[in-house]
Amino acid sequence: MRSGRALVAIPIAWIVVVSVIDVLAAPDIHLGPLLVAAPAITPSFGGPRTVGLVAALAVIAQTIIGVLRDPDELLSANHQAQVMALVLVGVSLVLFCVVRERRAAELTQVRYVSETAQRVVLPPLPGRIGPLRAASLYLAAEAEARIGGDLYAAARTTSGTRLIVGDVRGKGMTAVSDAALLLGAFRVAAHREASLGELVAYLDRSVCWELMEPGEAGTYGETFITATVLDIPDQGGHVQMVSCGHPPPIVLRQGRPMTMNASHPAPPLGLGELTNPGYHVDSFPFVPGDLLLLYTDGVTEARDSVGTFYPLAERLTGWTESDPDAFLGRFRRDLLRHVGGHLDDDAAMIVIERPAT
Repeated sequence: MRSGRALVAIPIAWIVVVSVIDVLAAPDIHLGPLLVAAPAITPSFGGPRTVGLVAALAVIAQTIIGVLRDPDELLSANHQAQVMALVLVGVSLVLFCVVRERRAAELTQVRYVSETAQRVVLPPLPGRIGPLRAASLYLAAEAEARIGGDLYAAARTTSGTRLIVGDVRGKGMTAVSDAALLLGAFRVAAHREASLGELVAYLDRSVCWELMEPGEAGTYGETFITATVLDIPDQGGHVQMVSCGHPPPIVLRQGRPMTMNASHPAPPLGLGELTNPGYHVDSFPFVPGDLLLLYTDGVTEARDSVGTFYPLAERLTGWTESDPDAFLGRFRRDLLRHVGGHLDDDAAMIVIERPAT
C-alpha cells in the first residue's frame, strides 16, 4: 500500500514537467498530448480513486496550459479537443480499474473456497501419527485450483497406522468428487480390525458402487483410482502393502533410496468387479531412522524443458534430512526447479519417519 502511494509521485511529476515545458516552449510546439501518459501508467499500481485523481490533475494541467498559451481565446479548439480526450481516457481507465478490482475480489473468493475445500477433503497430515512423524505436500498444476484428484490419508488402529495415497483418473470436479468418496470410505473402514486385503476390497467395492449410481453408469470401467494402501505396525517389524496400479513407495535409509515394488500388483480401484482380483499383501522392512515416501505419478512424470522425467530415486540419493518437513521443503524446491516452476499435473507426496528412539 505504501509503495503504491509513493509511486503516485511519478505521474504527478510527469504532469508538472510536461506542463512547465509546454508553457515555456515555442508556440508551434505542443506537448499537451503527452499528459495522457500519466493516467495511463497509474492503473499499474493504483486503484480507481488514484487513477481518477491523476486523470483530473492531467485535465486541470491541460486547461491551464491552454489558458496560458492562448490567453486571448481562453482555450483554442485544439486544446479543447485535448481536454476532452483526457477526460475520455480518464473515465475509461477508471472503469477499467473498477472491473479489474471486481475480478480480483471474485478470484480471491474462488481461492478461499478452493482452499477451504482442500482443507475439508484433503487436510494436511498431522505432524505426529502414533509413534511416527509425518508431513504431506500437495502441488496443484493449476495455480488457482489448489485441489484435484490426488489424495492421501492416514488412520490409526489399535496396533498401528494405515495410510493411503492415490490418484483419480481424470481432472476437474468429477475427480475431486471421486477422491472425496474414496477418502471417506477409507476413513470409515481403516479403523476396523479387518486385514489389509479386506480393506482394499471394501475400497474397491465403494468406488464400483458409486459408479453404479444413476447418472454414473456410463462411466463404469472408465473411471478408476490408482492407490497404494499401507499398514505400519507401531512396534516395528515389516510394513504391509497392497498396490493397486500405483507408483511404488521408496524407503530412504542413510541417504540410500530403495524402491519397494509390489510382487503382485492389483488393478486400480474401481475395476475389481471386472477383474475379480485377489489382493496380494506384500511387506518390506521399515526400521527406526528410515524415511518412507509415498507419492503420485505427478512427481515421477514431471518433465523439464527438454522432456526428461523427474528421476526421483536418483535425485534422492544422498539426502540425509531426517525431519519430514525439512525433507519435503527440499523436495519441493528440487521438483519445481526441475520443471521450471510449473507442473503439468497435480502431485502429492507424504513422508513418514520412524524415529530412531
